[in-house]
Amino acid sequence: MAAVPLVILLSLRTISPRKHRLFLLRISIFFFIFLSNPHLSFSISEDEALIKFKESLRNTTILDSSWHKGTSPCDKIKKWARVQCDGNTVTGLILDEAGLSGEIDVDPLLALPELRVLEIANNTFSGTIPEFFMLGALKSLYIDGNQFSGEIPKDFFSRMGSLKKVWLANNKFSGLIPESLVNLKNLMELHLENNAFSGRIPSFSQASLTYVNLRNNKLEGEIPQSMSRFGVEPFKGNAELCGQQIGKECSKETKKNEEAPMSKMKWIILGIVVGLLLLTILFRFKRKEDHFDKLGKENFVEGLDVASSSRKSMSIQRKGSESLRGSSRSGGSMKGGGKGMEDLVLVNSEKGTFGLPDLMKAAAEVLGNGVLGSAFKAKMGNGLSVVVKRLREMNKMNRDVFDAEMMKLGKLRHRNILQLLAYHYRKEEKLIVSEYVPKGSLLYLLHGDRGLSHAHLNWPTRLKIVQGVASGMCYLHLEFASYAVPHGNLKSSNILLNENYEPLLSDYAFYPLINNAEIVQSLSAYKAPEAIQHQHLSPKCDVYCLGIIILEILTGKFPLQYLDNQKGGTDVVQWAQSAIADKRESELIDPEIASATDSIEQMVKLLHVGAACTISDPDMRIDMKEALRRIDDVSLT
Repeated sequence: MAAVPLVILLSLRTISPRKHRLFLLRISIFFFIFLSNPHLSFSISEDEALIKFKESLRNTTILDSSWHKGTSPCDKIKKWARVQCDGNTVTGLILDEAGLSGEIDVDPLLALPELRVLEIANNTFSGTIPEFFMLGALKSLYIDGNQFSGEIPKDFFSRMGSLKKVWLANNKFSGLIPESLVNLKNLMELHLENNAFSGRIPSFSQASLTYVNLRNNKLEGEIPQSMSRFGVEPFKGNAELCGQQIGKECSKETKKNEEAPMSKMKWIILGIVVGLLLLTILFRFKRKEDHFDKLGKENFVEGLDVASSSRKSMSIQRKGSESLRGSSRSGGSMKGGGKGMEDLVLVNSEKGTFGLPDLMKAAAEVLGNGVLGSAFKAKMGNGLSVVVKRLREMNKMNRDVFDAEMMKLGKLRHRNILQLLAYHYRKEEKLIVSEYVPKGSLLYLLHGDRGLSHAHLNWPTRLKIVQGVASGMCYLHLEFASYAVPHGNLKSSNILLNENYEPLLSDYAFYPLINNAEIVQSLSAYKAPEAIQHQHLSPKCDVYCLGIIILEILTGKFPLQYLDNQKGGTDVVQWAQSAIADKRESELIDPEIASATDSIEQMVKLLHVGAACTISDPDMRIDMKEALRRIDDVSLT
């Protein structure tokens, strides 16, 4: 017999005789609904749920050969096609480009409580959008490239707070963009291009949002200021849009229509702002000193910000009013003519010569803030684009020590090391200059733009990246063998990829230069178990970080080891160790590369290398040289 909700049983003890008949009527209606809906009255197994889901589809030939009732969808030997699992639990359905059609029945999927990814892209489904809002635990919804049409209710996504990636592109949707998308706090990617959405663009202001595409719709009005960071590309193909982002001034009538609904709210907001301002002034008056230099904890958004292709423009302003004179020399310095002037020291002229005035005149883009300071992209008059990093946590270092360390970095030459071009020393400010790498970081390509990763980060490319990272790390461990940690901050946001997807390591060998204990402990090397438990640093901490990179590349998951609060992300170390113990390594492989079935053996072998790099006991952990040797062996299998 079906279970009865506890609230009904409790109500039987408190009901009054006068309401007895009314209660019997209501309870009869409840049981009629309860027993007539099999999803409420009976729990079904995952295989039954998937079979029932398949029955609502047409042209399921690609699934028929392995989807059999009574067998486990996550069986180690006969795993169901297009099903993604975590252990014995279904976590994803990858049904893109499968030739499917029909009317999708979402109800059976309610029996899959751990379902996180639903991908039905590039099939021939049509009609209004199915009731995906019932799947509140979904993190990724890919329904692009079908024939869905009609309007999407404004509150459609209000119960889907876990969503990070929403792909609705290349359908026939119309009407307004659903307002509930604005309230998805974890939203990272939004693809609405090539539909017929109309009306105004909602103000998407989520800090997590790294990619938006609204091209080729029927949108109109002024582009919200909060979306200026995305540049021009996401808004093309909407003739009635206007705003400074696309260089098209809005008419007075448009602005008036935009402002009218907000006129009453402005006075309320103004009153709140004034009140907060007064409180802030009173609070600051009582403080003896400001703490603007205190750095917040690093998070995942930082890595995506640094790699994002659209940035907020600004100009780099040099502190002080002195003017610079002189010329630059290879391996030498830009001599200043004023009292107290400092030098821009060029340590590498292979990309051309330049001086501090060239940097100061360049219009720059803010790339983001990292553990050690802020970063800017600057394009100089000679066409060279560079990244200038303003280091915040090295201000107690004297000139001689800083010069010596920078000269060491300037001498490094390795295909997988981002070369230092120049540096600038002042007591209160230090700058380092390196070449700008336009493709961005590995972290961004893995987690920030599914389109790029889907197209280019195939298995051979990922293996090449791992090999390059390990090769560069071995070089650093040789050159800086005397350092506690030769790199110290290895993570995917500090691995840049050039046009050929060759990795370039950045932010290396800074550990001895940092004078802030709190910042030191924010470095990736301190995420190794021995550093967390005993504050013990060694080159093996770099090996641990390499292992995290390997597991991140193989699984496609964002590691929780990158987060200071350990909330969010995936514990890739524990996941890998558990899978190896149960001999189910292949289940961890990112579905985007798992299709290369002829390379599964290589992937599993590399997974074991990642596990060997992340053993908790540093004495049992392999060293960097051995890690590179094992990685090279993988490519030979």
